[in-house]
Amino acid sequence: MRLAVLAAFVLGVCALQWQTSLPSAATIAVLGGGAALVLLALRLNPDPFARATALIAIGCVGFAYAAGHAMWRMADELAFDDEGRDIAVSGVIGSLPVKLERGVRFEFDVERVIAPNMRVPSRVLLGWYSGDIVVQPGERWAFTVRLKRPHGTMNPGGFDFEAWMLERNLRASGYVRAGPPVSRLHAMVWTPRYAIERARSNLRERLQPKLVDKRYGGVLLALVLGDQRAISDADWTLFNRTGIGHLVSISGLHITMIASLAGLAVGALWRRSPPLLAHAAAQTVAVLSGLTAAFLYALLAGWGVPAQRTVVMLATVGIAWLLSSRIGAATSLALAAALVCLIDPWAVLAPGFWLSFGAVAAIVWVVQGRLWRVASSGLRPVLHAAARVQIAVTLALIPATVLLFHQLSIVSPLANAMAIPIVSWAVTPLALLGAALAMLPAPVSLLAEPVLGAADAIFAIMASVLQWAASFAWANVPVATPPLVLVALAAIGVIWLLAPPGWPVRAVGAVAILPMFVWPATRAAESEVWVTALDVGQGSALLVETRDQAWLYDAGPRYSADTDAGERLILPYLRHRGIGRLDGLIVSHLDSDHSGGVASIRRAIAVDRVISSIAPEHPMLGALADVERCAAGMQWRSGSLTFAVLHPAPADYDAKRSTNSMSCVVLITSGVTRLLLTGDVQQADEAALLARMPSLRVDWLAVPHHGSRSSSGAPLLDTLGATSAVAQAGYRNRFRHPDPEVVARYQARKIQVFRTDHAGALQWRFASDGTSLVSSTRKTEARYWHNRPGAAPQRAGSGTGTQEVGAATPDVIPGPPEPYVAR
Repeated sequence: MRLAVLAAFVLGVCALQWQTSLPSAATIAVLGGGAALVLLALRLNPDPFARATALIAIGCVGFAYAAGHAMWRMADELAFDDEGRDIAVSGVIGSLPVKLERGVRFEFDVERVIAPNMRVPSRVLLGWYSGDIVVQPGERWAFTVRLKRPHGTMNPGGFDFEAWMLERNLRASGYVRAGPPVSRLHAMVWTPRYAIERARSNLRERLQPKLVDKRYGGVLLALVLGDQRAISDADWTLFNRTGIGHLVSISGLHITMIASLAGLAVGALWRRSPPLLAHAAAQTVAVLSGLTAAFLYALLAGWGVPAQRTVVMLATVGIAWLLSSRIGAATSLALAAALVCLIDPWAVLAPGFWLSFGAVAAIVWVVQGRLWRVASSGLRPVLHAAARVQIAVTLALIPATVLLFHQLSIVSPLANAMAIPIVSWAVTPLALLGAALAMLPAPVSLLAEPVLGAADAIFAIMASVLQWAASFAWANVPVATPPLVLVALAAIGVIWLLAPPGWPVRAVGAVAILPMFVWPATRAAESEVWVTALDVGQGSALLVETRDQAWLYDAGPRYSADTDAGERLILPYLRHRGIGRLDGLIVSHLDSDHSGGVASIRRAIAVDRVISSIAPEHPMLGALADVERCAAGMQWRSGSLTFAVLHPAPADYDAKRSTNSMSCVVLITSGVTRLLLTGDVQQADEAALLARMPSLRVDWLAVPHHGSRSSSGAPLLDTLGATSAVAQAGYRNRFRHPDPEVVARYQARKIQVFRTDHAGALQWRFASDGTSLVSSTRKTEARYWHNRPGAAPQRAGSGTGTQEVGAATPDVIPGPPEPYVAR
């Protein structure tokens, strides 16, 4: 019953995170209070119906607790009217600063707002774009900031930046203004949290010079401090393709290993001292030492969900042992989950929550008290048990992996069988030893270099093997996101399949897993064409699909030297849709907000044809020479799609034209539906295009140059006669795209303009008669924490049957680049 009670509380917390809006305070009070009264009334009733009612009441308590916590946190918000204003504040640097290409990013605890009638959230995420500026956790600063509400890109199957902000209690993001004077008020504010963050920062500063020439220095830093931001996207791709991503962070395995080593070492030393033994038993001291080491390591590593789960589990088992109480492993795991949800109700939104608890649950289910018998039977049974546990963990994580990452690594079992012992018992101990040596004075600190070098070399050898394994075409299989009911069925199938010997018809479990993989991906119907405008921030990426064709127009922006929209946004969406190859990729022009993700996409999936105005040898295209020149007059068919290039003219390649003027403008026709993809063409280019095709008519239009004033001229709009258009732009971008005058120009011609910065990813589904339905990710996947810019919804325009979506256009004020966080 204890297990069921704890599980009911966790499920109640989970239920709250699926809500599109929060219940009222009165509803929360009535629900929580009523559930508590029901529990008091039924506390001594053994009737099965009463027990079931009590479990429902426990679930309601969990729901009400999470809702109250969410209401309190959501109330600490920045008003829409205060976005983009200069606000003088003072406060404390509250986290490890992250070095950017041209500045630094950090979490900031606001203590004082020096502005009348202005409310600023208590904790915000700031960027300081000022060259080599150096800040440390615990420092108190005064400066002027410009903020915006939490707002991230939003695509089906993608990372939810706004949920991440809410979990970390970051209720606004922004940047430090360069103009007004800034001042450091105090070098250190001494509180336990700031002291821990300063210790982490000092350790990172001592480690980074010793890791600068290490190929996998970012991995070693992640294993010591939990700071994964130095790991490149290319390395993450390898780790995810081989299923070892959980090992290159502070995982439960690492914390358990540290606790075990500390407990064994202290216990062994304690036994050698009779005076110490007279005060306490060696086993008691070993347990307490192990728990202390686990807690300190988890704090040093940033106290993530896997760290919380592991420490709580170890504490539960350790305290039960000290009190001579027997708590089963399953109950211990459920108690850990409930306590983690009590500390952080948003932990259930993190993939690490389900992966870490799922892995431990699988081990508990497979072992079921047999571990001590195996350990006393010799080496062969131990190896057999280890293999069984590895297979169990791999199978148990299949449903969660498919749901969260939309892919399945075929080589994952063998990769983990090799990587788990190497990383947990060789690389991590060496990295921690090197970190400890680095903090000591010279000449002892000099020993850190060879120790860290050994850890890097071991990991590099392992990574080369993983690279070979991942090179096979079958190593990683994209799986379209299945319905939740099939994921639940697969989870039940895994439990059935891994059941102890004697369980009836265990093969039925494998049958229950299969529907998740054979469920057909959602595709356009015969004679339909779908257009998806992905939300990539300030950039462009459009996917055009029929039943058997998929063409991508532009690949989104590059955010930094090793981060781009192709890896972060477009590929996850393609995997979510079960699209493992592209029939074609059209890269409109060289600007990095259109071509930044091309290389990542070409590395990850097969692309049959690439067309661009960019020179084939340019690195932005992945340095491959199979690129066709985009020039007016080109025409081709791809299934039911007909493509015609309208711009640039062949002669433009011999003239010195701007990159925007070289944008590849493409007309796509499918039945009676006509789509125009425009890149960043200017009004002069629009005039040249109309001179070549004076009677051009289309149904749908990608707004040229994100809605810049230099594009979308009146002659173009009057000629095209489109009924709907999409402007792809970043939320509150510094270019003011789309410009209000341009939007008004479209509206005056009854062209409905949709915006990805307001609506998230948008998908049009055009039927054979030209009518369309459009869906907005910010509506179909809305959660209570999502930002909702604008108040009045846009309404359907005439002619295409387009349905309601999106929001009205608010004023826009220049803002900083959107921050991106590592996995």
